[in-house]
Amino acid sequence: MHKKIFTKEMRKDYTILIPQMAPIHFELLETAVRSSGYHVELLRECTQKTVETGLKYVNNDACYPSILVTGQMIEALQSGKYDLNKTALIMSQTGGGCRATNYIGFIRKALKDAGFEHIPVISFNIVGMEKMPGFKLTVPLAERLLKMVVYGDLLQKMLTKNRAYEKNKGETQKLFDTWLEKCKKLLAKSTTKEFKQSIYDIVNDFEKIELDTSIEKPRVGIVGEVLIKYHPFGNNYVAEMLEREGAEVILPDFMGFVKFMCTHKITFNNLLNTNKTSAKIMKVAIKLIDILEKDVKIALANSKKDYLQPCDIWHLEEKVKDVLSIGNQTGEGWFLTAEMIEYIENNIPNIVCVQPFACLPNHVVGKGVIKTIREKFPEANISAVDYDPGASESNQANRIKLLMTVAKDNLQAKQNRKKALENENQTDKEKTTL
Repeated sequence: MHKKIFTKEMRKDYTILIPQMAPIHFELLETAVRSSGYHVELLRECTQKTVETGLKYVNNDACYPSILVTGQMIEALQSGKYDLNKTALIMSQTGGGCRATNYIGFIRKALKDAGFEHIPVISFNIVGMEKMPGFKLTVPLAERLLKMVVYGDLLQKMLTKNRAYEKNKGETQKLFDTWLEKCKKLLAKSTTKEFKQSIYDIVNDFEKIELDTSIEKPRVGIVGEVLIKYHPFGNNYVAEMLEREGAEVILPDFMGFVKFMCTHKITFNNLLNTNKTSAKIMKVAIKLIDILEKDVKIALANSKKDYLQPCDIWHLEEKVKDVLSIGNQTGEGWFLTAEMIEYIENNIPNIVCVQPFACLPNHVVGKGVIKTIREKFPEANISAVDYDPGASESNQANRIKLLMTVAKDNLQAKQNRKKALENENQTDKEKTTL
């Protein structure tokens, strides 16, 4: 298959289309890439027509995320909105044996079948795959992308925590929208001092939102395949449904997945004694990310609200070894299992594991480890939910509602035990006084 190269000349006047994956983070990603000199546009919308377009050009044995992404791209090209002689597509590749590597092949075949073979497809990767002269991951761009992830993770925490308990409905969303625009401006241009200060300013502003904590809500964490767990359309708006059912939703940090990707070469070196230089580079990268997140950790620790801290990837790696080998790297690999353990350790025993029906790796490290996790953590309440173009929405909803019923019962039982213990202690205190 002929590969159309994205040249340096194309960079000047080509529009690069970015498929949606994580709405909060990718709103910021668009600004980060645009500020580095590229004409990019995020494809924000997904509909049933997007799915049908994807199914038309991608074999239905492929995973749901690849169908959604390819559908978005072909639908955009067919819309008449873009000059097809000055449009390019971009997709990430990780170099592993999963969707994050094979998307490019799906997309190029779909372009050929749809009559768009002349459209360049840019591979965004850090492993040296499919180099494109017109798109380079420079130091300034890499810095903006990491800051984008920090902002996205922090705003995501602020939104879900405060929205669950806010006294004045809509106040959290309004403040979130304000800070999203501020973060875009800071990504375009800001000093290190301004970036650090903005972290504290975000937390302090959300600290002012009044919460009604008279009724404790079950905390429900979402884990799973990286697109499905963030993409509202891809998971049939699971976060919104959980909130309607009375949950406080916790979404995982995207930076955790970035750190996990960095551990790949280190694990290769430890298990196979290969890639020594790459392993050293990735260790340095993780240290730099930890430095970048330092102010986030301090700001959250000083908050009166109970936010989940950014993950310590080495702690998670050590904890997960009792459940499965860290050699499980395809897809979300051992990190998906580690996220479930992290949630349970942080008093988030209720977990929805969302996964594409055709994603074999995630069935292994997601659904496949639930029994073992329950043996280690009896309080764990985990439900695996499959997503696919033909999946039953009512079945998905029923599984989530069942999880919430169990979560509420468990929380009530915990509160009753706590109250009984308090009464017992009070009785003992009164007897001692007498």
